[in-house]
Amino acid sequence: MIPASLRTLLAASVLALSCGAALAADPASPDLGKLLATGGVSQVEGAGGGGLTPWALITGYGSRDSYGGNVHATAIRTQDHALYTYGFAMGLADRVEVSLARQSFRGDGGALDGLRIGQDIAGIKLKLAGDAVLEQDSLLPQIAVGVMAKRNTGVSGLGAVGNVKQLGAASDHGVDVYLSATKILLDRSLLLNGTLRATRANQMGLLGFGGERGNHYQPMLEASAAYLFSPSVVAGVEYRMKPRNLAVDNEKDYYDAFIAWFPSKHLSVTAAWVALGDITVLNPTRQKGFYLSLQAGF
Repeated sequence: MIPASLRTLLAASVLALSCGAALAADPASPDLGKLLATGGVSQVEGAGGGGLTPWALITGYGSRDSYGGNVHATAIRTQDHALYTYGFAMGLADRVEVSLARQSFRGDGGALDGLRIGQDIAGIKLKLAGDAVLEQDSLLPQIAVGVMAKRNTGVSGLGAVGNVKQLGAASDHGVDVYLSATKILLDRSLLLNGTLRATRANQMGLLGFGGERGNHYQPMLEASAAYLFSPSVVAGVEYRMKPRNLAVDNEKDYYDAFIAWFPSKHLSVTAAWVALGDITVLNPTRQKGFYLSLQAGF
């Protein structure tokens, strides 16, 4: 029997290919038809949204009759660690989003100095209902379902650990499934987002999936609130719950405060103060630092 998460991914993939084929039949240039900033920025796992959590918005500036895409590079630096992410995402007909991202985690101090971990993420998102911008007279938010397939590419340093299973993880690969609802109140210059994620990922999957304390999917809440100071400047806060599956890693929830600048529909810059909690019991210092992300696209 095919798991429900994979059935969702397959169905969304078929729809993405159908949209892509329809657009290919009309090779018009991207229309950049969406309002500035309404494609969001690139989330740390590659999806369109905020920095820490995906939104129901579809990435890029293509309207329902077009497409859009972007590339991004993101760096998070705390006292002892660094996380680098880069990737590509595309939105089709303002309904389907596909993304690819690679994460690289580095221990640059403390007990985890020298640790290196990599992870690849493939994502797809499907808008189910609503329109966060056009339906201002409706209480219904824009709603989207998404899937992130993650595979850990190995661990090096600290005695040349080769696999996250040696750290106690049950698996080196897994799938996150999430449901996001986003509402933009243009008359109040306000964006609100809530995401419910089913996951068993440890530190987003960087420390594998499942562990001694549990190897089952758990519902995790994520939330964002942002204020549009102008059409090109947005600031807000985010919060993301985390599971606690590993004996060696008493995970803490993530949160941040961010500001994003959109000088044009082709470029955005996001800066944030971020708190990632403890990273394993070997280094119990609460990791707080800075986040910087550049996105270029259409």
